[in-house]
Amino acid sequence: MIQRLLKQAFAGLVVLSFLLAGGPALAAPYAAMVMDARTGEVLHSRNADTRLHPASLTKMMTLYVAFEAIRRGEITLDTKVLISRKAAAEQPSKLGLKAGSRIALRYLIRASAVKSANDAATAIGEAISGSEAAFARRMNRTAKALGMARTTFKNAHGLTESGHLSTARDMTILGRHMIYDYPQYYNLFSRQTTHAGIKQVSNTNRRLLQAYRGADGIKTGYTRAAGFNLVASAERGNERVIATVFGGRSTASRNARVAELLDMGFKRAPSRVAVRKPRLPAYTGNTVEPKVIKVKPTITAVRKSPRPAIRPEAAPSQEMLLALVKDVEENVSEARTEVAELAEEPAPDVQVTKRAEPAVTPVQRPKGILTAALAPLAPKAAPKPRRVITRASTSGGRHWGISVGKYASRGKAERVLLQVALQEIETLDEALRKVVNRPQGWEANFVGMTRDRADLACARLTARGVECQTRGPAS
Repeated sequence: MIQRLLKQAFAGLVVLSFLLAGGPALAAPYAAMVMDARTGEVLHSRNADTRLHPASLTKMMTLYVAFEAIRRGEITLDTKVLISRKAAAEQPSKLGLKAGSRIALRYLIRASAVKSANDAATAIGEAISGSEAAFARRMNRTAKALGMARTTFKNAHGLTESGHLSTARDMTILGRHMIYDYPQYYNLFSRQTTHAGIKQVSNTNRRLLQAYRGADGIKTGYTRAAGFNLVASAERGNERVIATVFGGRSTASRNARVAELLDMGFKRAPSRVAVRKPRLPAYTGNTVEPKVIKVKPTITAVRKSPRPAIRPEAAPSQEMLLALVKDVEENVSEARTEVAELAEEPAPDVQVTKRAEPAVTPVQRPKGILTAALAPLAPKAAPKPRRVITRASTSGGRHWGISVGKYASRGKAERVLLQVALQEIETLDEALRKVVNRPQGWEANFVGMTRDRADLACARLTARGVECQTRGPAS
């Protein structure tokens, strides 16, 4: 009797120890998919469209949105993120962040990708969208844009929550986009250890990375409701395969099943095939009203012409015309007299054999010319006012620009323009640099841009700490 009671007590202690450790995985449904990452062709699937708990596979979307925000200039890797009480209070696995502390975004990304830290994932969402709820809405918009038709996110970390569900197919699609859309960050998932700002952390997927040849990611996940989940990718030669498992019973059995699926994928995938990378999804950033920057115009339209008025075309007076006519008649009479005298008296040393012909008498000016000159001039019609026509600009026209500050000298403004152009060459490669002398100093501008490109360049420069204002066609 005593022995039976002791056995029951021992069994109860074993169960209690499991519960305190998080408990074993529940009998979660099993789902799997294998895909040729190069083409997106499905090589194997089982229950691939069943909606299940994704657990920390959720963090793949959290990181995907973070990479998108960095690319769009909404935030940078060096941005210091303020840790909220909510983020610091998340359940393990966690990095151990303290409420009120600040840490660079790059360390939060490392902790989420490698250690699968829940507090780091929540902090990322709050830094990008202001709150975890708003970030979850952005995650859902991005999932829809990626074609993840049966996925709904409620948080940034993946802890079990009602309605927070995905499928093996959707997570495989997300894994493929992670590989091809942001290859510059994909190496994070293959790091077996990394420094996360406050301490060194180890990869939750290090056993598969060490055991399977060619494995280089991607993400593990575990909760009691979800079981042991994993999206893994491996590359051998020209071939790359992605395998996804939902509902594993343990880490070891899950890894063994994933290894079998990867082997199956390499056997079924063709050795040579053209890579068809997935398209980047439509941008679905934070849905907030854009900040309107009112710029006081420094150049105004000319209100009064500086040119002098046209000189009046008045007719000559009657006395002036009479004097002119009289003077002409006197000159003609004198000319006739001189010609006659020369004809009568030849030069002393010259034998005159023939009388010189008289000069040709000019035709007399018409008599009516005086009357016409004295007639009053008809009033001149007033000039029609000029019409200034401006062409309405559109967001597609290159009539926009940005200003990056005013400086004491032209040389300083030109140096700043060159430095900014080198920093943000992706959006300013086609813009023209222009320095304008303003009353407040020499203004450094980039011009010849579309409105969308100007807004994007300004957002990215502002995220880098560079002063920036957009300038429209009327500015």
